[in-house]
Amino acid sequence: MLEVKDLVVNYGAIQAIKKVNFTINTGEIVTLIGANGAGKSTILKTISGIMRPVSGQVIYLDQPIQTKAVPKIVRAGISQVPEGRHIFPGLSVQENLQMGAFLRKDHQNINQTYADVYQYFPVLKQRRHQDAATLSGGEQQMLAMGRALMAKPKLMLLDEPSMGLAPIFINEIFDIIQAINAAGTTVLLIEQNANKALAIADRGYVLASGEVKLSGTGQELLANQAVQRAYLGG
Repeated sequence: MLEVKDLVVNYGAIQAIKKVNFTINTGEIVTLIGANGAGKSTILKTISGIMRPVSGQVIYLDQPIQTKAVPKIVRAGISQVPEGRHIFPGLSVQENLQMGAFLRKDHQNINQTYADVYQYFPVLKQRRHQDAATLSGGEQQMLAMGRALMAKPKLMLLDEPSMGLAPIFINEIFDIIQAINAAGTTVLLIEQNANKALAIADRGYVLASGEVKLSGTGQELLANQAVQRAYLGG
């Protein structure tokens, strides 16, 4: 579904991403793990069109997209759940979800997508008329994921979905990620909680200083002693 080829991305004078290569197959959960500053979020922002690479390609469904505008990338089927959630305060839960469907042209199907989102996140249905800013952190994360689902993505990019959440919400969020994937959405997951991410991932890549240092199945990386020492507290 997605291939990142020799990707180089700069932050000003700093080379943040250095010839990174990885692939995501249709139906997979793929995770990128690494320390803060390793370049994980930069890769997601480049895939979704927020940042532009210096060189290299992002190929989605056999088409290069690294120069496309963000709306075109969203219409093509890629949605991002940003780090920090970035819900719209002052808008209701329902209005936040409506923003996720802003670019859709199949308006007759949007009500079904609301129903699907509310099935994943029943608490959002209960609070659909409530100001999104009054939700708890875990509920706001659910809203950010629901908003991304409203675009009917083929590929969902998740940036640190468990950040700042209580353990009970973390477990629920990871269960929902697996359910979304089982229903047909491919997932690229960035996550500081490497144990949780690798436990649900088909495959993973370890980033350090803007480069891929290791790759393998989720289980292979969980069992890797270097990964255990660096990221899993082993």
